[in-house]
Amino acid sequence: MQFPESWLRTLVNPPIATDELAHRLTMAGLEVEDTVPATPAFTGVVVGHIVEIAPHPEADKLRVCQVDDGSGTLLQIVCGAPNAAAGLKVPLARVGAELPGGMKIGVAKMRGVQSSGMLCSARELGLSQDHAGLLELPAEMTPGQSIREALDLDDTLFTLKMTPNRADCLSILGVAREVAALTGAPLSMPTAKAVPVTLDERLPVKVEAPDLCGRFGGRVIRGVNARAQTPEWMKTRLERAGQRSVSALVDISNYAMLELGRPSHVFDLDKIHGDLSVRWAREGETLELLNGQTVTLDSKVGVVVAGDQVESLAGIMGGEATSVTLDTQNIYLEAAFWWPKSLAGRARRFKFSSEASHRGERGVDFATIPQHIEFITRLIVDICGGQAGPLDDQIVNLPKREPVRMRLARCHRVLGVPVTPAEVAKIFGSLGLEFTLESNDFIVTPPSYRFDLVIEEDLIEEVARIYGFENIPTVPPMARAKMFSQPEVRRGPHALRRLAAARDYQEVVNYSFVEAAWERDYAGNDTPVKLVNPIASHLSVMRSSLIPGLVANIRHNANRKQTRVRLFELGRVFARDAAAQDGPLEVAGVRQPLKVAGAAWGPSVEEQWGAPARQVDFYDVKMDVEALFGTRGARLRFEAATHPALHPGRSARVTLDGKQVGWIGELHPRWAQQADLAHAPVVFELDVDALSEGELPQVRELSRQPVVVRDLALWVDAPVTAQSMLDTVAATVKADPQLAVVQDMRLFDVWRGNYRGSEPPSEKSLAFRFWLQDRERTLDEVRVADYLVRIKDALMAAHGVRQRT
Repeated sequence: MQFPESWLRTLVNPPIATDELAHRLTMAGLEVEDTVPATPAFTGVVVGHIVEIAPHPEADKLRVCQVDDGSGTLLQIVCGAPNAAAGLKVPLARVGAELPGGMKIGVAKMRGVQSSGMLCSARELGLSQDHAGLLELPAEMTPGQSIREALDLDDTLFTLKMTPNRADCLSILGVAREVAALTGAPLSMPTAKAVPVTLDERLPVKVEAPDLCGRFGGRVIRGVNARAQTPEWMKTRLERAGQRSVSALVDISNYAMLELGRPSHVFDLDKIHGDLSVRWAREGETLELLNGQTVTLDSKVGVVVAGDQVESLAGIMGGEATSVTLDTQNIYLEAAFWWPKSLAGRARRFKFSSEASHRGERGVDFATIPQHIEFITRLIVDICGGQAGPLDDQIVNLPKREPVRMRLARCHRVLGVPVTPAEVAKIFGSLGLEFTLESNDFIVTPPSYRFDLVIEEDLIEEVARIYGFENIPTVPPMARAKMFSQPEVRRGPHALRRLAAARDYQEVVNYSFVEAAWERDYAGNDTPVKLVNPIASHLSVMRSSLIPGLVANIRHNANRKQTRVRLFELGRVFARDAAAQDGPLEVAGVRQPLKVAGAAWGPSVEEQWGAPARQVDFYDVKMDVEALFGTRGARLRFEAATHPALHPGRSARVTLDGKQVGWIGELHPRWAQQADLAHAPVVFELDVDALSEGELPQVRELSRQPVVVRDLALWVDAPVTAQSMLDTVAATVKADPQLAVVQDMRLFDVWRGNYRGSEPPSEKSLAFRFWLQDRERTLDEVRVADYLVRIKDALMAAHGVRQRT
């Protein structure tokens, strides 16, 4: 929010400098993001009065002006501005003046005629971009008066970075209330003398949706002059607040919104056909807005309707059909209280925002609508003329201001400062908060413009803000510091990130809210957790998988000619679960587990001379997953299964000790094609809880005996998996103490096909390598052969294998 300091000081004028005022506002929670001069610095420019003007003897486009600068002696100045005329008062840069940009004015000869100064346009003074002619000043200004003083140019523009809860400070009046409370300076409330009611005319209005509109006020004003000029003081304030001057009627509405925080709308009365009604829109209705955009409405958007014609989006923006123009003569002025929930996110659905909706969805004062309509009416009548009808004020459904109790002892515990009851009472009084005192409990009834005061902590915050955060002493904690032990086998998120980075993956952080289509396509989730108020229409649901975000990252990089991408993300996903209860990390009905996901796309290694180029495959990423689990990686099982996001024949469910802990596989060809990827990335997604549990190393004595290596090649039916055979061997070794000499076993060869034309193609040959070592004595060939026979017999009994000859 931007506004000029001079405007603020018309309502409250504390005896402190600009820097101190900005500091106090910031420390009170209204962060002053920037303070800049309203106009560029320049010196030596005064009001000049052109007394005489004559043609230049040597140039058709130049004229010689005699200018009164208040010194008693006329200055001769050569000027080429087309609007230069005798009797005009304009800015005069005297000799020695310095203009914005460092330009210095001296005595010069222009085509043989001496010029002692310079008459200035608005752009030459940095006041605007207008350079069509000299800046014309009001006739009542005195020659010789400083331009900076005459036009109040020594002003400062404040830019506040408002938090969403302080809707009451989205106006000059709201900020002035804060300044008055912080400094003790008196507050001058904007008031206006009531306009005499000279018309007996009302526009009937029916509020059909009390959950949309809680209070509706309006009045008819006839005979206005829409071509009237907006006063310069109002134009100046609007421009310095970042608003463009449009016309008198529009400017007045914008001015009231900025000063009072009251959004209002001016309808052209002659364009309204029928009575007004306030209701929720119907499916398929359309409206052309003031910004030229035509929107299609539904039942979640409020509208103001005349007859059967939609005239405006309630609390957001008016329609083009009833907009005021320079030919407007009769108007209907409307100001209403719209329930914040009825406006929240509606403007963003149509991909725009408005000043009215920005305020309305945060909460606007519902008690001062009649006074504010009188204020706006007075401005309209004073500037544009006209006659006003009676004020129509319908109270339909207003918010209940429930009292909030603040315990003084609780305030002391939170702040760590023994604020006295008298100090708290003074703070609440300065903020305009009505309260009653029960023992040491303050019971506050929030005013109609404070929607942020709901719980006890809100009142404690008010005490802290006005008391001053700087006045709260810095005291070290009195409790004894106790170090909590960290389990040695537990790995935290940072350790997991380091492990992933060590595998050549780069971390990304994506939004937790995603497109609904992503949930349907990649997760098979038709009922995702929906956002009530999404920041964008396409980011409307919470993610239940990290994989879609990584695919989008790969697509982004591929579109920018990156040929190798390896990414990972550690974050929460969100899934419906009726059993989930409210807790530190849970919302009732929604689980929020931590997941880690990775994606590899492109060559398996960076381009180099030492290794041939090949695309990353399933087994490359499988090795990475096993490495993330550390010593427990050998216990992982990869079971063929289908997943909506993965290739049906190149994906697997990851299990650990019989429990599912994640997924791995190639991206489904359909989604790879949809993402315009030449080849599919390989992705994985794992439970962080399963990854976080580690194992302590088991220490054992190293054997001094040599290792014996033997191979065993076996025929087995094609459907039998190598993992099941390895599991059988592991179980056999565990059950037979003599087989403890088997230290390791690995599959090193797979062969399919007819062997000498006698083996059926339904079989395959698997070759295993065994490492055997005894701790006490050297293994002889007889024992080794015996152990291999035992293993072969166990495999034959479990899987029907036969030895390959």
